[in-house]
Amino acid sequence: MNTPHNSSYDVVIAGAGPVGLFLACELRLAGCSVLVIEQARDPHSPLKALPFGLRGLSVPTIESLDRRDLLAAIEQGAVGRDVPATAHWMRQRRRPAGHFAGIQFFEDRIDGTDWPYRLPGLPRSIAADMAGIETVLADRATAMGAEIRRGCGVADLEQSDTAVMVRTGTAPICARWLVGCDGGRSTVRKAAGIGFVGTDPELTGYSVEVVLADPARLISGRHYTATGMYTYNAPGTIAMVDFDGGAFHRSDPITRDHVEAVLRRVSGADVAVTRLELATTWTDRACQASEYRKGRVLLAGDAAHVHSPLGGQGLNLGLGDAMNLGWKLAATIRGDAPPDLLDSYAQERQPVAAQILDWSRAQVALMRPSRSSRAIEAIIRDLIETGDGATYFAERVLGVALRYDLGGSHPLTGRSVPDFAMADGTRVNEYMRSGRGLIVDFDKRPSRKSIAAQWRDRIAYIADDASERLGLSAMLVRPDGVVAWASDRAADDTGLTAAASRWFG
Repeated sequence: MNTPHNSSYDVVIAGAGPVGLFLACELRLAGCSVLVIEQARDPHSPLKALPFGLRGLSVPTIESLDRRDLLAAIEQGAVGRDVPATAHWMRQRRRPAGHFAGIQFFEDRIDGTDWPYRLPGLPRSIAADMAGIETVLADRATAMGAEIRRGCGVADLEQSDTAVMVRTGTAPICARWLVGCDGGRSTVRKAAGIGFVGTDPELTGYSVEVVLADPARLISGRHYTATGMYTYNAPGTIAMVDFDGGAFHRSDPITRDHVEAVLRRVSGADVAVTRLELATTWTDRACQASEYRKGRVLLAGDAAHVHSPLGGQGLNLGLGDAMNLGWKLAATIRGDAPPDLLDSYAQERQPVAAQILDWSRAQVALMRPSRSSRAIEAIIRDLIETGDGATYFAERVLGVALRYDLGGSHPLTGRSVPDFAMADGTRVNEYMRSGRGLIVDFDKRPSRKSIAAQWRDRIAYIADDASERLGLSAMLVRPDGVVAWASDRAADDTGLTAAASRWFG
């Protein structure tokens, strides 16, 4: 491949969904030139609006958005404020915090004291719609100087040691790096020759908006049946699961007659659908890319992993990829990254995705219309109603338990940095908005300030106490908000310089 020495863009991102847009923001924050290309000409879709576009944002996602000053816009412009008034799960005496295969766990059973490094302040979850999330991220990416080109998809690619040539339907585009954020059927992944392995689907899931002849024939809420499962939110929003091996997904047009037949079979009710207003299907196929990087091509979001939408983990998983990858790729482009920094993206994110895929598979196993699954369901219902059980499921669903294996002896290492309220009235998350790393020195030691000065262009330094410092003396925080080093002892700087060298070169 003949490529110019200076490529047109530092990074081309394929896919203008939330993951691609968030990654574009991260790269622009670090000064990289970014082009986002998107196959679809129109970003709007009824499937991105309520009710089908509803997504729950987890703790790591909320923290990442807050660290980049995006949370307020998401809350104000993207939160489905009518959801609590209409959703069947909110019309209950107790407040639900999430579910596992439709089995709810409740706020009044969760013991947050089991999460010692989670400070009060930010919400544990937020209900938002995809349309609003994409709007906020697209506006931010554009304002930061990223170029978004719609109606332009990847047809093929060719890469060398120094660049990637992206072929589209029009002129080819040259970049130093290409990141595929183009969904589960990713053209980038296929063109790069990256494998996609996992488990085949057991079911076809349906999300439909219909008009029923007699809505009273269906009972609101989520129900397991002898043939599958359905969730009904009056007057006409229905989700169904038909264990057909995924045969109907994207195989034939979704018609009123077909939806009515599946609904009757799954619900067991003599119900008539008079009009089909909106419908989509999905499956529980669970696959993961065999590698997240091949040469100068990287994958993030659904291009790297797909699973059923049960539990709403997919968007959060993809945004976590973008937050982890952005600063590492930017440092590599600048030329100040340690040699293995970019490799740590896959090392950290692949195990997280693998765990989510298994979490999804476990829910499908519980939903199967079999006597053994109903027996397991009864046990899970008993466990999830206990304090320990509800707290465990909350840790997994809300993402509180996320921790990377970074080595080090302190239990905070590898976890999300707590949003400490500093004595001067600022919060730690506010210092993360520059996209730099951070040394927080509660004891104000000159030696730590000197260490920070060695990386002054990449690491900010705070010397201040906090209203609650959780017994800490100091921390080193990566640009993505992950604690790279921590100490409880005022006189201990052992490992701080080594940690800074490891992550900042």
